[in-house]
Amino acid sequence: MTEPELDVHSEPGALAEALRTDVRSGFSATQKWLPAKWFYDARGSELFEEITALPEYYPTRAERETLAREAAEIARVTGARTLVELGSGSSEKTRLLLDGLRAHGTLQTFVPLDVSASALADAVAAIRADYPGLEVRGVVGDFTEHLGLLPGEPPRIVAFLGGTIGNLLPADRLKFLRSVRDVLTEGEWLLLGTDLVKDPETLVRAYDDAAGVTAQFDLNMLRVVNELLGADFDLDRFTHESYWDAANEWIEMRLRAREDVTVRIPGAGMTVHFAEGEYIRTEISAKFRAAGVAAELAESGFAVQRWWTDAQNRFGVSLAEAVRDEMIE
Repeated sequence: MTEPELDVHSEPGALAEALRTDVRSGFSATQKWLPAKWFYDARGSELFEEITALPEYYPTRAERETLAREAAEIARVTGARTLVELGSGSSEKTRLLLDGLRAHGTLQTFVPLDVSASALADAVAAIRADYPGLEVRGVVGDFTEHLGLLPGEPPRIVAFLGGTIGNLLPADRLKFLRSVRDVLTEGEWLLLGTDLVKDPETLVRAYDDAAGVTAQFDLNMLRVVNELLGADFDLDRFTHESYWDAANEWIEMRLRAREDVTVRIPGAGMTVHFAEGEYIRTEISAKFRAAGVAAELAESGFAVQRWWTDAQNRFGVSLAEAVRDEMIE
């Protein structure tokens, strides 16, 4: 089967250059870090799909429950001609939205955006096969950089699901939400998935499963650095852990050095030393409260028109309309 044509908004070598920049910044910091987007090469995307099926990882099931129940209402309220999904991955949950919008009779175009070309190509091929007549425009890009290049006719609904918004620090969340608002016209829509604050034990287990799949996913980031920048990380010398930061109300995923480790990273022009017990923060996953979600969206130029959760109140889905700033009270 011929691979689907994708809109690629990055120059050759841009991925390695972006990683080089993040590695130099993150590994030079007092507390070492890398952004969560570097989990998602083809192998990382496969591992995340495995994570979503784990018994400990409730967010995917909770969000799917809500989307299945409310897809028809989302279609009725928005009347969207274009569905844009940011960080689409396999687009499995989005099929619920596609079904609702097509049944409503308005949907013309689906635009999935993802940083992983291989994962996106698979998703686009599957959607095209299962939804004949639907225009599918896969876009390879970074949702923090390429929003203004997205195709599709209004009214559009931008779906940012899975709680991925929680991977951004508060200032970066505001910047991102404002960038989404900037590319939408008044009356268009944002569908946002947000994991909710709950007991720490449930949260920690969701990011440190008994089968060790999340550990493989976390360690895959080091393999990505090895592959793209020629580093010599020995994955066996780091261990995965998750930590609940109660003050910030977020989970941190970390890779902690089991012993003193020196790593050469030729592609970044660096040699980095990790003392025994030192860790790299590889992800934050903020957890939210309904009032806080509404406040952040309002500050960004959106008004929440619908708020839903699953039956156990574990995960929130908000449907927010792009409005003029003066319309937000």
